[in-house]
Amino acid sequence: MKHTNKGIIIAITIIGIWGLSISTLLSFDMVRLSFTLIPVGMLFQTFLYTGLFITAHDAMHGSVCPARPRLNNFLGSVTVRLYALFSYSKLLDKHWEHHRTPASNSDPDYHDGEHSGYIMWYLRFMKEYLSWQQLIGMAIVFQLLKYGLGIPTLNLILFWISPALLSTFQLFYFGTYLPHRRPKEGYDNPHRTQSNAYSVFWSFITCYHFGYHWEHHEFPYIPWWELPEARKFGKYSQSS
Repeated sequence: MKHTNKGIIIAITIIGIWGLSISTLLSFDMVRLSFTLIPVGMLFQTFLYTGLFITAHDAMHGSVCPARPRLNNFLGSVTVRLYALFSYSKLLDKHWEHHRTPASNSDPDYHDGEHSGYIMWYLRFMKEYLSWQQLIGMAIVFQLLKYGLGIPTLNLILFWISPALLSTFQLFYFGTYLPHRRPKEGYDNPHRTQSNAYSVFWSFITCYHFGYHWEHHEFPYIPWWELPEARKFGKYSQSS
């Protein structure tokens, strides 16, 4: 129960801070705002968007609220909707296909077998997950925020659209491209992945420990905040 409550608390905290941050940033008077604070606000909001998706990702593994599956999936659905109107059920199916067939032709997260560079792989990745319905929905939300609530266009671009887009680059680079790109000597484990060597601090800052990717595939039901400990155990188990 303690573990369950911790997952709920962390998920709600991320959602709450994201909500408070974006409502504050969208209400800023850009004329009076110091220019140097704009990139700080954008980066902070990007980090929180990544937190929303990582929370949804953990929900897909049942680790946000293991003892209460309905609440677990509800929180996962809420976070991906807030992120960019994603369908939780569709993401769930694709993500488990990724775990079943990592870095293969059947993996929805993997490149097409020919274009393994960052840009082309990223474009294929986004094409796999974005839908026209989703883009239309985001356009409608934009209009509602702009004309319904009177939020300036510049604020929406800087603090709503840009952070969400930047977050996709962050998630893809640290959570898909670096872990699953083929090493020169070839893959050396059935997960066909590798982990970065960042410190716990930088691992958290870069992508909520998602770069500890071998550990995630080896222990898929462990929540993101326990991956550093799993990394220690994983190193020990691999060397023994």
